[in-house]
Amino acid sequence: MPSFYVQNFGCRATQADGAAIERQFRERGFSRADETGDAGIVVLNTCTVTASADQDARAAIRRIHRENPACQIVVTGCYAQRAPEEIAALTGVSRVIGNSHKHDLAEIVIGKSSFVPMSRLVANDQRLPANDAIFVSDIFAHTELLSAPVFNAGNERTRPNLKVQDGCDNRCSFCVIPSVRGQSRSLPLLKILSEVEALVVSGYREIVISGINLGRWGRDLGVSSQLSALSQPGIAAGSGELPTTNGQGLRFEDLVRAILTETSLEKLRISSVEPMDWSDELIRMMADSPRIAKHAHVPMQSGSDRVLRLMHRKYRPWHYREKIEKIRAAMPMAAIGADVMVGFPGETDADFEETRRLIDDLPFTYLHVFTYSARPGTPAAAMPNHVPVNIARDRNRILRALAEMKKLAFMQDLVGKPVQAITLNSSQRRPTGDFTEALTDNFLKMLVPGRYAANHWVQARPEQIVDGVLVSQSC
Repeated sequence: MPSFYVQNFGCRATQADGAAIERQFRERGFSRADETGDAGIVVLNTCTVTASADQDARAAIRRIHRENPACQIVVTGCYAQRAPEEIAALTGVSRVIGNSHKHDLAEIVIGKSSFVPMSRLVANDQRLPANDAIFVSDIFAHTELLSAPVFNAGNERTRPNLKVQDGCDNRCSFCVIPSVRGQSRSLPLLKILSEVEALVVSGYREIVISGINLGRWGRDLGVSSQLSALSQPGIAAGSGELPTTNGQGLRFEDLVRAILTETSLEKLRISSVEPMDWSDELIRMMADSPRIAKHAHVPMQSGSDRVLRLMHRKYRPWHYREKIEKIRAAMPMAAIGADVMVGFPGETDADFEETRRLIDDLPFTYLHVFTYSARPGTPAAAMPNHVPVNIARDRNRILRALAEMKKLAFMQDLVGKPVQAITLNSSQRRPTGDFTEALTDNFLKMLVPGRYAANHWVQARPEQIVDGVLVSQSC
């Protein structure tokens, strides 16, 4: 039986899909290779959010085929869903399996799946054997959701990431994700609680929950069936505080509350949540519970009302400002981050200045700044007045510099104050002694003195900032 290797590209949701694919192979008796060159089957789990993401996948296909020509290269993920024929035409590709069939990927690869391929490509220059296939269908017809815990590279013993939601019902004009991941769908409550508790039993102390549109979790789930699941054997007694929601489906707040009341997890970290879903209840719950990391990621994209409307975003700059100010008021030392896009078609100097000014005004501690990349089939790709690349890059540079200033100011505010952190799987020797890398509750890297095992809580007081990292001389 050949060994396998899964290489993931892109976001945490893609990484979670990759972990689920690994689980499929392991359950069927396959062993995981240490690298692509040693594997009989290489699965490339792709992203397609930007043109460079597509280029990265194509480069990986060429490299793997050159270095390991005997292996089967199976391409899956968002790029495979969007452009299967384009990928199948690349030398070395054995199968293209879209997100629509990813939940059955291992069965397809070993030839035991009942799925019928979309088309068969006959080889004319050794690009594809005649019996290989493309497995892609309408993603909106599928309700499956792949999920398995993801462990950070190099930190396998701390902070697993669990995807609890996939797909998106928003239709932002620049985004290709809904067309390649489908409608919003949620992992059932009982399944999430079981996964969380299993991780806790295995010794994990902090877990990150994530999704494509995480704040929409539960809207597609039946309330009565999910709540009744909590009475099943094996689930903790809990507090019985989960509300009914008048038949409107569960809300993300219900999931957070259930994890706190029905599991023994020590720390829950919440991934990105859209501005519309940061309810007063969620903010209050996060502020009041020491078991929720003080870390809020709130995508912004633009601070210009005109650009937000062109993007088809569902909030205005003043709504966004209100949410961030509420979060900061409730949690004075929380990490607050955002995604920001520059160079959207038609973005003027005045629009960009509105974005820069809003960012400057708000208490962000970090930013993820992206330059707009046209995606085939999206409304934005057909819009006029695309911003020249050199201008978009300058705007990106300006916002990144502003973000660095804000992060440094936030770190300086923490110097001399006690913070909680969890140790990571990394230590280093410095002239002053041995240090272990840790992540603070509010999402900052910190070096603490001594050598600690991963997954260990420390209370420390950072005393200086060295090379952009907090350093403590005592715990």
